[in-house]
Amino acid sequence: VLYKPVLFYEHLDVQLDNPILADKRVRQALLYALDRETLVQQLFAGQQPIAHSMMSELDWAYSEEVRKYPYDPEKAAALLTEAGWLPGPDGLRRNGDGEALSIELMSTAGDRTRELVEQVLQSQWRKAGIEIRIRNEPARVFFGQTLTERRFTGLALFAWLSAPEHVPRTTLHSEMIPTAENGRAGQNFTGFRNAEMDEVLDAIEVELDRDKRKELWRRIQSIYAEELPALPLFWRAQAFIFPKWLTGVTPTGHMGQSTLWVED
Repeated sequence: VLYKPVLFYEHLDVQLDNPILADKRVRQALLYALDRETLVQQLFAGQQPIAHSMMSELDWAYSEEVRKYPYDPEKAAALLTEAGWLPGPDGLRRNGDGEALSIELMSTAGDRTRELVEQVLQSQWRKAGIEIRIRNEPARVFFGQTLTERRFTGLALFAWLSAPEHVPRTTLHSEMIPTAENGRAGQNFTGFRNAEMDEVLDAIEVELDRDKRKELWRRIQSIYAEELPALPLFWRAQAFIFPKWLTGVTPTGHMGQSTLWVED
């Protein structure tokens, strides 16, 4: 039995129309307040690597320069204080109007793994003074309506599956925000609008030079890790089970499957 990280990107889409989450300092604080290493160790025996952006380290275009968010509760607290969310007598942070820092978290009901992840996130964020309200829905409703119509109010937990060097135009370009006017086309459920990201996405789709593409990929990852339209959690791992007599098969972890190298 071999465990291999694959290109299933488990993350939290952020509803950027929510005034609380529209503040980048709050989004960054949310990630600093998470101990993702402990989460992966406790729930997945350490087999699933932490995600730092929407691009996996398996991809040649992955940038080591991408900003990382280690568990740092002091930095999270400083960012929340700077954003105007101060500790209250009940342990929750509140703004100047006395409103609690409360965020709704949604995912697919009945998925036991995701429900466990939600509970860990809720517990860790509570330590930072953030209240998380969990409200899950059947996958048919969650993916069919809530995401496509951008009905979620806070955070949405799910995964994307990508191929190597997959350009994330549908999830990050401002033209891809689903609206009634465009027939709910696109998968930019967060409502992310960033002129530089649009420019780089447009450029990378027509650039053939590998070195230039690598620089464009670096910029995409840097913008993503700085702005955090979504909060990266981890890359899923899959189990590959082989008979003991079979040798020479190496799981790739991506959509360029092992059988493409069957001659080896």
